Amino acid sequence: MDVLQRIDLFCDAVPRTWATVTDDGPLRLFSRNGPGWPLYARPIPGGGPVTAADVARMRARQRALRVPEAFEWVPAAAPSMTDVASRAGLSVQVCPLLVLEGEPAAAELPVGCTARLLGPADGDLQSAASAALAVTANAFGAAPPGGMNERALAALRADLAAGTIARLLVTGPDGPVAAGSAQRSGDVVELTGIATDARHRGKGIAAAVTAVLASAARAAGAALVFLAAGDDGASRVYRRTGFTKVGECAIAQS
Repeated sequence: MDVLQRIDLFCDAVPRTWATVTDDGPLRLFSRNGPGWPLYARPIPGGGPVTAADVARMRARQRALRVPEAFEWVPAAAPSMTDVASRAGLSVQVCPLLVLEGEPAAAELPVGCTARLLGPADGDLQSAASAALAVTANAFGAAPPGGMNERALAALRADLAAGTIARLLVTGPDGPVAAGSAQRSGDVVELTGIATDARHRGKGIAAAVTAVLASAARAAGAALVFLAAGDDGASRVYRRTGFTKVGECAIAQS
């Protein structure tokens, strides 16, 4: 199995921890069961070509459930999806997919900044996780996915303890400045949500966040560590820590 097939299967497997799965033709919808960032629909691995009618039905289902009309896929694994999504009037973004080769290269944080991997027993987990969510939302121009209430905190503790996810927070002299996450299925780990506050960009912080998360993934036994870069500029940051482009992923929204 090649690396893009493994990534495609990971993307089909990892949301199941937090979602209800509904299949409709060659498309599969993941509907989040609790708090967190909204999920998406995607082509079923090996499910055959996707048509405009398939996309229209899924979008209607998403509207009925009041979830975003969002799709994600690996074009190499679902070659029909990109053209169909574009013709359906969805806004399609194609992003580089990068895989870690060997061990990550070390990257230093600026003086005065410290990086911390959150743990399930941390006494301040609620406030630290909320700060990480806020940094990520601000960096990407999105609204935070709800407050860190007791239910969300309990779910986070369980996921951290199980090693299903990782959360990292970077703090500077004036408070939180960056964050990053990882999610795991089997021996595959995806780094996600690597974000730096706009006032602190250009200082190498994103590379340091990437290196810490990637090192933690390798230490936990991950054989494949990958991420999707927002654009070629972001890819250059990840290449400095040992990642190599292997293909593309795509995201479509209404």
